[in-house]
Amino acid sequence: MSADHRAAWLPIRPERIEGLPKELEYVYWNGEEEFPADPAHCVFYVPPYMASGEVCARPLPHMPNLKVVQTLTAGVDHLLSALPQLPSGARLCNARGLHDASTAELALALTLSSLRGIPGFVRAQDRGEWSPAYLESLADKSVLIVGYGSIGEAIEDRLVPFECARVARVARSARDAAHGPVQPINALPALLPEADVVILATPLTAETRGLVNAEFLGRMKDGALLVNIARGAVVDTKALLAEVESGRLRAALDVTEPEPLPAGHPLWQAPGVLVTPHVGGPSSAFMPRAQRLLRDRLAGFVLDAPLQNVVATAP
Repeated sequence: MSADHRAAWLPIRPERIEGLPKELEYVYWNGEEEFPADPAHCVFYVPPYMASGEVCARPLPHMPNLKVVQTLTAGVDHLLSALPQLPSGARLCNARGLHDASTAELALALTLSSLRGIPGFVRAQDRGEWSPAYLESLADKSVLIVGYGSIGEAIEDRLVPFECARVARVARSARDAAHGPVQPINALPALLPEADVVILATPLTAETRGLVNAEFLGRMKDGALLVNIARGAVVDTKALLAEVESGRLRAALDVTEPEPLPAGHPLWQAPGVLVTPHVGGPSSAFMPRAQRLLRDRLAGFVLDAPLQNVVATAP
């Protein structure tokens, strides 16, 4: 393929991204039914943001010269099944860091809203009722963060001013972090009974799918709050419903299983449950950060610099 036909497919119009390297052609495609150009020329593909795995994978069989798939999400679970469709050696990279601030903000917003009873006050406002209540503070609470990558760390950065009694951190393996020691996943049975708030920020993998099952939830203390800004399938929905419907636990969920959550699903009306429609990443912070990320990754690509955040390579 000649250099003149090396293309990058982007879900953001290229004219909105200043400083793109001139060595590539740029094609805008955001999941539309018709392809705007020949996919065979694509060497760098950025799938549509927030689209289904099926939509994101649709051009892949037609991209024999593809070198890089660069997502605009931290999670790549929606594309892992498409890995066999990539040319051998093509690499899948995630957008670690892109959504840290926005997702961490939402984790705190969900936590505070649930503890301070904001959903109930909103409903009371709709009825025109003045309904004071004695509610919980995040201060002096014990918080457990399950999944301590860059988003988990960003969550703890934002917890610092709230005077929590303790923050415990769990990841796949033990290590030291800026805020303190990170414990391995097998420490969960001992940590869960001590936590007032459990925040899920783990990626969805074979190991974390269904991690929050009946046993996990059963170890949480009475009245504890589960906050999920990870992936819906990390939680066993049936097991969670049993706990919240009994009133023993509460939950604040930005992600659900299934997703989108269908009308009439019992989670909508479950007591003590706050649901937001997967809005951790898409905020005003997204576009300028996504533009910077793409400009930097494409600049490195044309210079043959080492790729960042490679999570898988096609066999």
